[in-house]
Amino acid sequence: ARQAARRIRRERPDALIVLVGCLADAIAGGIARFDDADLIAGNAWKGRIDRVLAAAVLGRRGILPRVGFESLDSERAIGQGGRIRAFLKVQDGCSRGCSYCRPRMVRGPSRCKSVRAAVEEAAGLLSSGYPEIVLTGIDLAGYRPEDGSLADLVRSLLDLPKLRRLRLASINEDGITRPLVESFADERACPHFHIPLQSGDDRILRRMRRGYTTSIYLDRIRMVRDLLPEASFGTDIIVGFPGEDEGAFRATCRIVEEAGFSNLHVFRYSPRPGTEAAGFDDQVEGPVKRMRAERIDRIWRETLGTLLDSRVGSTQDVLVEGDRDGRWYGYTRDYLRVSFAAERELVVGEERPVRITGVEKGILKGEDAKR
Repeated sequence: ARQAARRIRRERPDALIVLVGCLADAIAGGIARFDDADLIAGNAWKGRIDRVLAAAVLGRRGILPRVGFESLDSERAIGQGGRIRAFLKVQDGCSRGCSYCRPRMVRGPSRCKSVRAAVEEAAGLLSSGYPEIVLTGIDLAGYRPEDGSLADLVRSLLDLPKLRRLRLASINEDGITRPLVESFADERACPHFHIPLQSGDDRILRRMRRGYTTSIYLDRIRMVRDLLPEASFGTDIIVGFPGEDEGAFRATCRIVEEAGFSNLHVFRYSPRPGTEAAGFDDQVEGPVKRMRAERIDRIWRETLGTLLDSRVGSTQDVLVEGDRDGRWYGYTRDYLRVSFAAERELVVGEERPVRITGVEKGILKGEDAKR
């Protein structure tokens, strides 16, 4: 947002710049600065964007006053033709207390879209031509509407006849329940679970205030694999958190090796003003954080290679997303990227069986198995 605003200000000095969202709340709370916006409106104004723009046009400047959050049931995504994946936000805000995180300070407490409203929104997106729905939220594990649960929502969405694929975005480990996993028995429910780990050391997890141990985390993965043997997993890891010594880092490396993640996002810890962790004394030096991030990435890529090699010789259903350099590409149900050859023109959005013949640069290679 900062880079975009500066570029616009440089290219169009007369432009009217309005900042809306979490950063605006951080500015209003005195924990961030932003000098390139004419009008600033917090996250709760997103559902009132028409009023924000009207105020800007009428000459309002500075920071709009805080307002209460509207019901998520009133937020509806509008479908756009020609795309594959629609993101359906069913939860917002966060009531957790992670010591390093600012979203709970600027997005408000956890709140949920009702199952009824989410299903209605999904039906509209599917009618617009999206074959895949991805359920998202700031804390998807905190999805607890009055009319059901996340498992109830998944089952209700699977009743929609136009749905081809249903996927979850990132979800904390306490959201991985047996009823939820059992609802993924339907082949349209994609067995890929992105479960943030953050650290593989219990002492660091306690300092992060994550609310679980490594044994609990690994038990969740084992439970999923017992019920869905074809499942794959992704995760997020923070390296260089205050107090992370070499032993704690090695513990994280061991879990990366053990879990066999199909995707991994590694972040170097960066203090956020106003958070508890920013005041910890035992901060880790920048070069150490960089080295650890590189080591984690190397370890993960080795385990990814083993996972991808295990798919060679199999036939995978791939949802076609497009073509490039004479080959089609898309993702398997367990979210592995595939590039494949086909003898005829394919339709974006159709699902094709692909015979996997090899691996190249972290991507499965194959051939259309349906002649």
